[in-house]
Amino acid sequence: MSATSDVTDPAANVARPPAEGAARRGPGLGRFRELSLVPAILVLGLIGFIVSPAFLTSDNLIGVAQQSTELSLLVLATALILIVGRMDLSLESTIGVAPVIAVWLVLPTSGGRFNGLGLLPQWTAIPLCLLVGVAIGALNGFLILKLRLNGFIVTLGGLTMLRGLQVALSEGQSIVDLPPSFTYLGKASWFGVPAAIWICAVLFAAGGCALAWLRHGRALYAIGGNAEAARTAGIRVDRIVWVVLVVGSLLAAFAGILYSGHYGSISATQGSGWIFQVFAATVIGGVSLNGGKGSVFGALTGVLTLQLVVNVMTLAGVPPLWNQFLNGAIIIVALIISRFASGEKQE
Repeated sequence: MSATSDVTDPAANVARPPAEGAARRGPGLGRFRELSLVPAILVLGLIGFIVSPAFLTSDNLIGVAQQSTELSLLVLATALILIVGRMDLSLESTIGVAPVIAVWLVLPTSGGRFNGLGLLPQWTAIPLCLLVGVAIGALNGFLILKLRLNGFIVTLGGLTMLRGLQVALSEGQSIVDLPPSFTYLGKASWFGVPAAIWICAVLFAAGGCALAWLRHGRALYAIGGNAEAARTAGIRVDRIVWVVLVVGSLLAAFAGILYSGHYGSISATQGSGWIFQVFAATVIGGVSLNGGKGSVFGALTGVLTLQLVVNVMTLAGVPPLWNQFLNGAIIIVALIISRFASGEKQE
C-alpha cells in the first residue's frame, strides 16, 4: 500500500461515522446548518429596504461587502482552525502587528512621527507582512504541538504580546505614509468592484473546495472530530494542525494588508476587539467550537449577517454603541440554536 493511500482511505473512514450519524438524525442536517442563515439574510434585506430605500442600492451593498472583507478573512482563518479542533486568539493582533513590522522594516525615518529602519525596498512590504504572519503561526504551532502548551493560553499570551509590540513599534501613532504597493489591493477596483471583494471571494471558494474535495481538507474534519482516531488511522495530525495554524495567521496578515490599504493607514490599535466579532460570525455560521463541524460557506453567511445587522441599525439611526451588545447576544442565541439543531442530548 502506498503512502498516499495510507492518508486518503483512513481519513475517509474516520470522517465517515459522524456523517452517517447525522444522516440518522435527519436528512441534510449538515446542509441545513450551512443554509440556516440564508433566510435571516433575506429578512434583514427586507427590513433594510423598509428602513431606508438606500439599503438596496449598489453603493450601499458594495460598501457592506467591502467592510466585510477584512473581517471575513479572519473568520475564514478561525473557521479552519476551529474545524481542526484548535483555537487561535492571536489572529486579532496579527492583523495589526504584521503590517506594522513590514512598514517598520521598509520605511526610513524622515523626521515624521514614525521611526522606520528603511532596511529593505518598499516593494517588499507585502511579502514581509505575509512572512510575519507565517512566522507567528509557526511559532504558535511550535508552542502548542511540540512543547504541548495549552493552545488557549498560548494564543491569549500571543495576542497580548503582539499587541504590545504593535503599539511599541508604531509609538502609539497611526502610520499614514504607506508604500503605494502596500495600499493598492485595499483601494483598487476591478470591473467596478473593489479588488478586496474579488480576492475574498476567491479565497473562500478555494477554502470551500479544499475542505470538500482535497484529502487533507477532509482530514481537518477527522482531526477535529477525534484526533486520536485520526492519528491511529494514519493521518499526520500534528503536521496538518501546524499547517492550518500557519495558514490562519497568513490570512490574518493578508487581512491587515487589505485593511491598511482600504483606510490608507495603520492604526496603533488596528484589530483591537475584533476577536469577538470573529467568533460571533463563525459560531452563528454553524462552525462548532468543539471541532469537526462547520463549513466555509456557513462562516461567510455569518459575516454577512453581522455586517447587515450593523448596516440596518446604522440606516435606522441606532447608536453604534449597541453593536458589541448585539454581537454577544447573537453568539448566545446561536449556541442555543446549535445545541438543539445538532441533535445532542442534554447531560
